[in-house]
Amino acid sequence: MKIVAGMHVSLDGVVEAPERWSFDYYCDEVGQSIKSRRDATDVLLLGRNTYQEFAAIWPSQHGEVADFMNGTPKLVASTTLTSVDWSGADLIEGDVAAALTTLKQQPGRNITITGSATLVRSLIAAGLVDELHLMVCPIVLGSGRRLFDGAGARVPLRLAAAETFPTGVAHLTYQPA
Repeated sequence: MKIVAGMHVSLDGVVEAPERWSFDYYCDEVGQSIKSRRDATDVLLLGRNTYQEFAAIWPSQHGEVADFMNGTPKLVASTTLTSVDWSGADLIEGDVAAALTTLKQQPGRNITITGSATLVRSLIAAGLVDELHLMVCPIVLGSGRRLFDGAGARVPLRLAAAETFPTGVAHLTYQPA
């Protein structure tokens, strides 16, 4: 299995609260790109904040995306949660990096991370992210949490693919260099 992270990001690197600004740049091509990653997913990997936000919303939703979110097995990486109650969710106990390293050895498709900037940052630093998909939206937000705030050491990445969409979104796919 591969760990694949996908995030919406502004031109100035902000990933916080994309639901407030990224929908202005949605188009069919963006949707198809996201759907193709979703279709290749066996497991969702979520950090605590994203898990809590999603668990509060998705169980009461209906439709194709809701069916995926509710029906896909979910792993939650958290040092503060003691339990998770969203159907299909399990808490990773102990060393997250070790658990994911073991999981990556299993057959299957992708372990997909949506959102969860802190988790993505830590997994990139640990060398566990196999692909990083950035949907770069043509907006400067000026403030907000950035993906690589306090990232620490350098992590060289290689641009594996790039495409642009009619709304100005650039889909950039990076892999470890």
